[in-house]
Amino acid sequence: MTTYGFIGAGNMAGAIVDGLVASGDGADVMAWSAHGSAAALAARTGTRLAPGAEELVRASDVVVLAVKPHIIPAVLAPLQEVLAERRPLVVSVAAGLTTAHLESLLPGGARVVRAMPNMAAAVRESMTALTTGAAASEDDLEAAVSLMGRVGRTMVLEEKDFSAFTALAGSSPALILTFIEALARGGLDAGLLKAQAVEIVTQALLGSSLMVRREAERRAAGETGRTVADLLDTACSPGGTTVAGLIAMEREGFSPAVVEAVRAAIARDRALGA
Repeated sequence: MTTYGFIGAGNMAGAIVDGLVASGDGADVMAWSAHGSAAALAARTGTRLAPGAEELVRASDVVVLAVKPHIIPAVLAPLQEVLAERRPLVVSVAAGLTTAHLESLLPGGARVVRAMPNMAAAVRESMTALTTGAAASEDDLEAAVSLMGRVGRTMVLEEKDFSAFTALAGSSPALILTFIEALARGGLDAGLLKAQAVEIVTQALLGSSLMVRREAERRAAGETGRTVADLLDTACSPGGTTVAGLIAMEREGFSPAVVEAVRAAIARDRALGA
C-alpha cells in the first residue's frame, strides 16, 4: 500500500486527498501544514495528521508538495537529511516551480515529478500536465499519473510546454467563467432570471464539451469523428440565429481577444518562472 504525505493542506491538496479517499483503494494518506489546515483536512477526510514534516517524509512513499512556490525552499531546508535517507518520490503541484529548480532544493538524485492541475480538481474534472525530473523513472511517472488521475485527466508534456498548458488549462477557467457570466448577462438582458440564464449556459457548455470529447475519442479510435470546426458548421444554419450571433461576436473581436489572453498568460507564466 502506497503512503502519500501532503505538505500543505490548502484547496488543491484537499481536492487530491478527496480523490484518493473516494477511489476506495485503501491508500494511506497523511498531511502536515504549518498551521491548522492539515488538522481540518484530516478531520474532514478521515486521513492521518502527521506530527511534523520530518515524520511525514519518513513515513511516506510519495511526498506531495502543495504549498506556495516561494515557501518551498524554507519547507525543504530542514528536511534534507530525512529526504536523503528515505528517498521518496516528490510530486510538486507548485505553480511555476521547474523540476530543475526543485531538484536544486533537494538532495542529489531526488526523484521529482512536476504536476500542474487546475481548479476543476475540486470536482474531479481537472486537466493536469505532468513532467519528470532528471532522476525520475517511468514507474515514478506512472505513480504520479495514477495520483493525479484521481482528480481528472492527465497529459504528459515536455516542461517547455508548461507555460502554454498553464494558459490553456490553469488560467482558462477564469476566461471560461467570464464567458459564462457574459452569456448569462445576455439572457438577463432578454428578461430571464440570472439563475435561469446561468443554468442554461452551463448545461450548454457542458454538452458542447462532451460532444467535442466524444468526437475526439472517435478519431483517436480510427473512426470518423468531427472536429471542433465541423461541429461549429453543424450548429450554424444558413441565415439563422446562431450565425448572426457569431458574426456579431467576431465583429467585436472575440477570437483575437481570446488569443491575446492566452499569449498574455503565457508571457506572465514565463516571467514568473524566470
